[in-house]
Amino acid sequence: MTMQPGAPQLHELPAAVARAAMDGMWADLGGEPAAVARAEDAVADGVPVKLYWPEGEGPHPVLIWIHGGGWVLGSAAASDATARDLCGLAGNLVVSVDYRLAPEHPFPAAVEDVTAVAKWVSREIGALGGDTTRMAVGGDSAGANLSAVLANALPGTFAQQVLVYPATDLTHPFPSYHENGEGLMLTKDALAWFQGHYLDGTGADLKDPRVSPLYADAATLTAAPPTLVITAGYDPLRDEGEAYAQRLREAGVAVEQVSYEGQIHGFFSMPAAIPEAREAIERVTSALRRAWA
Repeated sequence: MTMQPGAPQLHELPAAVARAAMDGMWADLGGEPAAVARAEDAVADGVPVKLYWPEGEGPHPVLIWIHGGGWVLGSAAASDATARDLCGLAGNLVVSVDYRLAPEHPFPAAVEDVTAVAKWVSREIGALGGDTTRMAVGGDSAGANLSAVLANALPGTFAQQVLVYPATDLTHPFPSYHENGEGLMLTKDALAWFQGHYLDGTGADLKDPRVSPLYADAATLTAAPPTLVITAGYDPLRDEGEAYAQRLREAGVAVEQVSYEGQIHGFFSMPAAIPEAREAIERVTSALRRAWA
């Protein structure tokens, strides 16, 4: 899938306009989601979240889900169909995080927000029907980056992490960055725009593990939970996702790494248009159900 010829690319638009365009696209392509028992908005230590409960009696295992969008775009509302699928199909309560976005709130605001939510969940979700002894974290793209950072920051908290085409090395030293950097959903120019909004002026080091979790030390990675990594063959981030899976394996972590060779970055959010997205969602929910068992 490519952007329409002649149309402005997302990274050529003001951030607010790009957000509205992306939110509309995800809403259109999310498909008919799984049924959930109920959904509510809440605030977790100052951070807006959307909560989704599965059918049945609790206490339910809990998934913290962190949306993608290059730390600049996306929202819990735009990820509603994904959150409902992950709730209804895996049988867990989902906490979908509306972390602050760049450039208004650059690094480390997003890291601070997802960390605050995880601590709130550990403290408060029991009263809302959640089981804090069975928790997972996951996300797609920038959300997978933040998920990995969060799992590394809070060892022992999560029984599973799910990283869907994660950004793990913002220096992008791998061949896929160049092989897949033009003409598709995510380009090198778009990555530069996202990273500029997220990091410019912050003084952050691209090899800070809170920016690029591939640079976490071995002791940190050894404490990571069992991990599912999903990559897409036509994604500039493909190789860094696979490299992160390999580093986790070398650290002794149980890793399932699945490559959807014919797919592009973003496909996971498009089950209405891409049948393999439904398969990938089911793979994630199967991994979660195994973790809960």
